[in-house]
Amino acid sequence: MKADGAVDYKKLDELVEWQISEGTDAIIACGTTGEASTLSNDEHLSVIEAVVKKVAGRIPVIAGSGVNDTRHAIELSTGAERVGANALLVVTPYYNKASEEGLFLHYQAIAKSVELPIILYSVASRTNMNLTPQMVKRLAEIQNIVGIKEASGDISQIAEIAQRMPADFAIYSGNDDQVLPIMALGGHGSISTIANIAPRQTHELTAAALTGDFAKAKTLQLAQIQLIHALFCEVNPIPVKTAVSLLGKFDVHFRLPLSPAKVETIERLKKEMAAYGLEV
Repeated sequence: MKADGAVDYKKLDELVEWQISEGTDAIIACGTTGEASTLSNDEHLSVIEAVVKKVAGRIPVIAGSGVNDTRHAIELSTGAERVGANALLVVTPYYNKASEEGLFLHYQAIAKSVELPIILYSVASRTNMNLTPQMVKRLAEIQNIVGIKEASGDISQIAEIAQRMPADFAIYSGNDDQVLPIMALGGHGSISTIANIAPRQTHELTAAALTGDFAKAKTLQLAQIQLIHALFCEVNPIPVKTAVSLLGKFDVHFRLPLSPAKVETIERLKKEMAAYGLEV
C-alpha cells in the first residue's frame, strides 16, 4: 500500500520479480497473508491481473478467492479465472461458518463455476471452521478440487488426510514451523508466510524434502524457527509486511483495521532477521 492507502502496483511488480529470481515455485495473489480482505472487488481482481501479467507464465499464479459468502466467492473465482490465474486458493467460510452440508455445497458451487484447479484452505485459528479428514475426502471427489493448504496445526489430522487421499491430491503446509513434518507425511510443499522474506531458503527447504534429503530439510527448518515465531508475534500480516519493509522492498503502510507494528515487534524482527542472515 502507498501512504494514501492505494495499492502500489510498482512495488508489487518488483516483489513478484524478486520472488521469481529467488526460486519461488508459485505465487499466491490476494492470499490471506496480506490485506486482500481490505480490497474492493475491483482492486482484488486488479491485483491478481497485475501479478499474472508480471509473472508472464514463468510460474503458476494462484489466486485467493475465498470469502464467507458463496456468491461473492464465485464472483471472485470466476473473475480470477478471467484475468488469467492458474489456480484458486479457497479458505473456508468464516464468522457465519457453515454446517457440514453447507460447507460441501459452498465448495461444490465454487468448483462448478470455474474450470481452474482449487486448493482448499483450512485454518481454524482464523476462521473457526475446520476441514475434517472426512470432509476433505468428500470434497476431493469433486474433479477440480486438487489439494489443501493445511494450517490446522494438528499433525494427527494431517496424517489422516494424507492416509485417506490419493497420491495425486496435493497437501501443502500452511504453518511454516510444520513444513518438514507435513512433507514427511507425503506433503507436496508449503504455502508460506516466511517465504515473503526468505523465498530462496524456503524453496531449498521444500526441495530438499521432496528429494528425500530430510537431514538437510531438518537443518533448514530448524534454522527458521525463531524467525517464524517473530513473524507471528502480532496479528498476521503486520509483522511480515514490516519485515519485508525492513529488507528495503517498500515503505510499510496498512489499511485499517490493521495498524503499524509495535516498537518491540520491529526490534524483535530486526534481531531474528539478522540472526537468520537477512540484511536489515
